[in-house]
Amino acid sequence: MLVNHGILEDLYKDAGEGRKQRAINYQKQGRVKIKNVEYENELNFSLSANVIGTENYRTYISVKNGEIEDVTCTCEDYYNHYGVCKHTLASVLEFINNPQYIGQNVNKTSKNEGNILKIEKTEKQKHRNFKQIVNTFYQEEIDGIEEEEDEIKQNGTIKIEPVIYYEKFTGDIKVEFKIGNKKMYKIKNLAEFYTRMINKENYKYGQKLEFIHTKEAFEEESRPLLDFILKYSEIIKYANSNSNSNFRYYGKALSETNILLGNSGIDDLFDVLKGKEVDFNKDYSTKKIEFTEEEPKIDFILKKDKKGNYIIYPEKEIYEIAELKGKAYKYILTDGKIYRCTKEFEKTSLKLLELFKQNYVTEIEFGKEELPEFFSVILPKVKDAIKITDLSQEEIEKYKPKELISKVYLDFDKNDYLVADIRFQYGENEFNPLNEKEKIEFPRNKIKETKALNIFRKTGFMFDVKNTRFILPNEDKIYKFLSEDINYYMQKFAVMVTENFKKKEIRTPKMTGIGVRVENDLLTIDLSKIDINAQELQGIMEKYSLKKKYYRLKDGSFINLEDNKEIEFLDKLSSGMGIDYKQIEDGQLRLPANRTLYLNQLLKGIKGTEIIKNQEYKKIVNGLDKEQLEEEIEVPKNLNNVLRYYQKTGYRWLKILDKYHFGGILADDMGLRKNNTNVICNSRLFKK
Repeated sequence: MLVNHGILEDLYKDAGEGRKQRAINYQKQGRVKIKNVEYENELNFSLSANVIGTENYRTYISVKNGEIEDVTCTCEDYYNHYGVCKHTLASVLEFINNPQYIGQNVNKTSKNEGNILKIEKTEKQKHRNFKQIVNTFYQEEIDGIEEEEDEIKQNGTIKIEPVIYYEKFTGDIKVEFKIGNKKMYKIKNLAEFYTRMINKENYKYGQKLEFIHTKEAFEEESRPLLDFILKYSEIIKYANSNSNSNFRYYGKALSETNILLGNSGIDDLFDVLKGKEVDFNKDYSTKKIEFTEEEPKIDFILKKDKKGNYIIYPEKEIYEIAELKGKAYKYILTDGKIYRCTKEFEKTSLKLLELFKQNYVTEIEFGKEELPEFFSVILPKVKDAIKITDLSQEEIEKYKPKELISKVYLDFDKNDYLVADIRFQYGENEFNPLNEKEKIEFPRNKIKETKALNIFRKTGFMFDVKNTRFILPNEDKIYKFLSEDINYYMQKFAVMVTENFKKKEIRTPKMTGIGVRVENDLLTIDLSKIDINAQELQGIMEKYSLKKKYYRLKDGSFINLEDNKEIEFLDKLSSGMGIDYKQIEDGQLRLPANRTLYLNQLLKGIKGTEIIKNQEYKKIVNGLDKEQLEEEIEVPKNLNNVLRYYQKTGYRWLKILDKYHFGGILADDMGLRKNNTNVICNSRLFKK
C-alpha cells in the first residue's frame, strides 16, 4: 500500500464521517487531478492536487516519519476549522487508488542513495511532470508577489466578521469570529489571539493573511468589535490559565473558540453591532440578522367568539418570538432582527407577551362583564398594540370608562388637622371612592383611581373611616403639604379650599420700621412695627434657636423660620445683648447706651426696613468713628512726646468712651504697654 494504514486512519478521523463519504464520492467521480508527488515510502511522502468542487481547489498533504506534517486546501471549510477537508482526503484517496500509481515498477536504489522507493514513469509522464514543476514554481512566484502586495496593504485593512450561534432550547448565545480581507480566516483560539494583540506579534493565518497584530492593522469599522473580542478573550485566557493550574484534570473552564455571552455580554455586543447585519446561526441554518434599536411590532387581536365571550391572542406564533435578557436591557429576536426593547415596551407589550408564554396559552378569554377592566387596565397599557375586531363603536363607548376627573376639598378640622374630601367624576357621575357602600354601575378607570389615591398615602394622609375622608394630623407633614405638596396636588387634581383653610397660610414676618433713640444714657429700641404677636415671640425664638423650619401660631397658621432676616435680627439682638424676649412684648426695649455700637452693626444687616434714629443716637455713632479721633481728641503736651502712635490711638479711644459714659479696658494683646503706663479709664490721670 502506498500510504501507511495508520496515517489513512488519522486522516479519516480528522475529517469525520461526513467528509469521508463526500471525499470517496469525489474520488470515484474523477474530480481529483494529482499535480505532483514526492515519494520515499508509505511513511514519507508529499503530494499536491487540484479538486473540482463548487470551485477549483488546490490541496497539499505532507507526511514525514509516519506523522502528518501539513494538510492545506484553498476551500472555505479548511479555513473554518484548519483540519482535513473532503478535498484533501479525496486527493489522498486518488493517490492510493489510481491505477497510474498502483502496480508501478518500484526499484530499490543503490546503498549510497539510501533505501528510497521511486515510481517508474513513462517518458510522456516525465515531460508532463517537468511542465508541472515549471507551473508550480511559476505559480509560487506569482503567489509570492501577491502575498508581498497583500502584506503591504494589510495595515488598516483587516476586517472582523462575527458569526452568532443561538441555541433556542437553552437560550445560549455564542459568537465566533473571522478575520481577513480578501479571504476570511476563523480565529481558532481567542486566548492566543489576545496574546498576539498584547505582544504585537506577526502571525500567518494562511496564504492570504499575515500581519502584525496591532489595533492599527484593523479597519476603523472593525475596531469596536476588536475591543469587544479583546475584553472577553482576556477573561477566557486567565480563567483557563487558572483552571489549568488548579483543575488540570477537568479541562479548560471556557471555550477558546467562541465567546459565550452572559447578560452583560449581550448588552456589549449590541452596542458594537447596532445598525449592522451579521451572520446568525439558528437551527443549523445561517442567515443574516440585523441589530436594531427600533421598537418591535408585536400586535394582539381582541375579538368576540360565537358564545359572546372575548378573546385576546397575538398575531404571531408566540414561540417564534425569542426573548434575550441583557443586564440593562431586554431583547426580542424575530423577523430577522434583534430588537433592543425600551423600558416602556418592557412594561407593556413585552409584559403581555410574557404572560402568554408563562401560562403556556395562545389566547386569553374573558366575559362581557370584564370589558370595563379590559378598557381601563389593559388597553391603556398596550393601546397601540391591540387591534379590536367584532366590537361596534356603541359597545366600545358603553364599556370604555369616560375621562376621570379627581376633585379634592381641603379644610382644617377643630383640632387643626388637615382634612381632604375626595370625589371622582366620570361624565355626570360623581362619587366618593372611599365609601365602599356607594353602588357604582358605570365603567371606571381603576388604574387612574388607584394612582390618585396613592398620592394621598405618599403625602402622609390617613383614612378617616368615620367620615370617609383623608386626614393629616402630623404637624410637620401639614407644613410640608402647605409649603411644597399643594403645588403638586393642584397639577393632579381640581383643588377647592374653604375660607378656614385659607387662614392657615404660611407667613414670613416683616418689620416695616424700627425706631432707635438715646435719651438720658438709655438706648430705646421700638419694635412695635414687626407683624409678630409679641405674646408668641418667645416660642417663635425658641423654635428658631433649635433650627426648626417653622413655628405654628395659636390660630393654626405657620411662620417660616428659614432664611428670615427679621427673625435672625431678633435672635442676634437677644443673644448679643443678653435680653429676655419678654422685655419686648410691649414693643419697646430699653438698654444701656453703651449697646449702641452693637445695635448699629445689627441694623446694617436689615434691608428694606425703615430705621428712624434720633440726633443723640447719630451723634454717638458718628463720634465713635475712628477717623474723627485725631480731630476731636488732643493728647496732653506732657504725654505727646512720650507715647508712641498706637498708644495715642488707645488714649483717644478711651477718652471718647469716657465722653459718652462707656466703659473701656486695655487688654494684654492690644500692644499699648500698659505695664509701663498707669491708665485711669476716665482718662483724667496719665503718669509715666
